[in-house]
Amino acid sequence: MDSIQVARVYLRVSTNEQDLARQERIVNDAKEAGYYVAGVYREKASGARLDRPVLLRLIEDLQPGEALIAERMDRVTRLPLQDAEELINAIKAKGARLVIPGVVDLTDVTLTTNGASRVVLESIQEMLLKLALQMARDDYEDRRERQRQGIEQAKKSGKYKGRKADEKTNELIVRLRQSNTIEETARLAGCSKSQVKRIWALYKNAADRLDVNGE
Repeated sequence: MDSIQVARVYLRVSTNEQDLARQERIVNDAKEAGYYVAGVYREKASGARLDRPVLLRLIEDLQPGEALIAERMDRVTRLPLQDAEELINAIKAKGARLVIPGVVDLTDVTLTTNGASRVVLESIQEMLLKLALQMARDDYEDRRERQRQGIEQAKKSGKYKGRKADEKTNELIVRLRQSNTIEETARLAGCSKSQVKRIWALYKNAADRLDVNGE
């Protein structure tokens, strides 16, 4: 009887406006492919960030022989190639592997091959992985450039209003920060530590002004 393959599924969106539901089908797809899903890890954070607490916790939880499954490569990383490779190496260091539907995975073939053929297959797999990582980053850079150009055009036409603040997230940050560290607040709020520091500083400054004015 074949041993059961174990997987941990990573679902990520960049903003609160995006919905994780579209990616949920990956969980069912993994089960139908014969995986036992040991955990589903959901996160709202940019793929260009390396300090994503949920992803880091997933990697920490990985056991030898397990698979980390995501919908697309850019769900796991939009980092520059060197940083992205370090992230992949962290997964490999746990004895696990990354599985992305649609991205060629030669792992099973490689494990049953020896000698020069295995070396060739491993080289091809590394090349395909680097290509997928670079494409995810290139797409991120292209999106950023189009966004920049759109903002510039909007500014020239007087239509640019600036980015609306996420008031709900900001209020959550303030509440959490009153009884948690910066790191814990960022993890619970699903945002970056820099955002926590910025919002908390604004809150403290506003509170100090109220004290000075006696209001």
